[in-house]
Amino acid sequence: MRDAAVPTPVGGPILTRAFRVLLAVAAIGAVTALWRFAHGLASVSALNDGYPWGVWIAIDVVTGTALGCGGYAVALLAYVLNKGEYHPIVRPAVLTSLLGYGLAMLAVTIDLGRFWELWKVPIFFWRWTHSPQLEVALCVATYVLVLVVELSPAALEKWKGGPDGSLKRLADRTLPGLNRAMPFILALGLLLPTMHQSSLGTMMLLPSSKLHPLWFTPWLPFLFLVNCVGMGYGIVVLEANFSASVFRRARESAMLAKLSKVAMGVAAFWTAFRVVDVAVSGKLALVASKAGIWFLAEVGLHVAAIAILASAARRRSPMWQVRAGILLVLAGALFRVDTYLVAFNPGPQWSYFPTVPELLITFGIVAAEAALYVWAVKTFPILAGAPAGARG
Repeated sequence: MRDAAVPTPVGGPILTRAFRVLLAVAAIGAVTALWRFAHGLASVSALNDGYPWGVWIAIDVVTGTALGCGGYAVALLAYVLNKGEYHPIVRPAVLTSLLGYGLAMLAVTIDLGRFWELWKVPIFFWRWTHSPQLEVALCVATYVLVLVVELSPAALEKWKGGPDGSLKRLADRTLPGLNRAMPFILALGLLLPTMHQSSLGTMMLLPSSKLHPLWFTPWLPFLFLVNCVGMGYGIVVLEANFSASVFRRARESAMLAKLSKVAMGVAAFWTAFRVVDVAVSGKLALVASKAGIWFLAEVGLHVAAIAILASAARRRSPMWQVRAGILLVLAGALFRVDTYLVAFNPGPQWSYFPTVPELLITFGIVAAEAALYVWAVKTFPILAGAPAGARG
């Protein structure tokens, strides 16, 4: 009998038809990105002095890193609250986090006008000590390294069980020390997202009057932090259900039902806090404005997810888990895109709408993330449990 909690490689062919489609989309995005590096930002984007940030930052970075907080959100339960029952979904959550954050760093590089000077940020950090962007940049880069270390046991375990050679010897020497150091690595992995996710909210306090009053609040850093936890739970539920369907793995419906209950609590807290903050600050009348439609959409999506998860029967249903997860992800993503793009108004003389090349690069990054995920779970022990029907 195979232990349901032991991660195992999915196996099977990698170059399937769907995988080739993902590679094609990623290749189109890569070619477009190379054109941008060769000919400058103006050759592919609609960015300007009024809108220095577009979809690459609002979606690929600000939203992408929140979607990459699955590892952070699950680690809060598994290690801080000592809920060991969630350990089987920690490793795939960390993989999702690594891909989300790693490709967000790529998006930042594409967005930078002088990308060749990016190396100066960690070297001459004292030049930007008063900028929240410095904290975000350093924390995100460090967090990517931490995620690599957190996920490295998956590769080391595969090499340890392989044929004799340099990789097996490396695994034999490294795994014991890595396991002893893991509590400290996990602690750092919890600290860093707490810092930079809140700082992403802090950054949008800087535009001040250029940000619509419904989104401009001193609680923005706190809202971004709680928001990333809710999105993290949503993406973990989606990843677990989709991987079970696609790779024919046994479902962890009972565990995901408990996780969904936690997600409901986070979503309910965030929604209540958001509405109360707007009401207490005297901005409730602005909900009737044109921008208020976006505010109502954020709240409405959260409420819809909460309504689904309020039922214990629906929390146990994979179909309803997926629906609620989609709503949580959409609700959180909308809040972040609204804050960085929709609610931002630098003046009537400025306008922005993403160009086709910008979107091609974004689609390429998403496709690359999906392709890397498929390759990783088929090659390394990431997903826990035996294939469906193989238990017992």
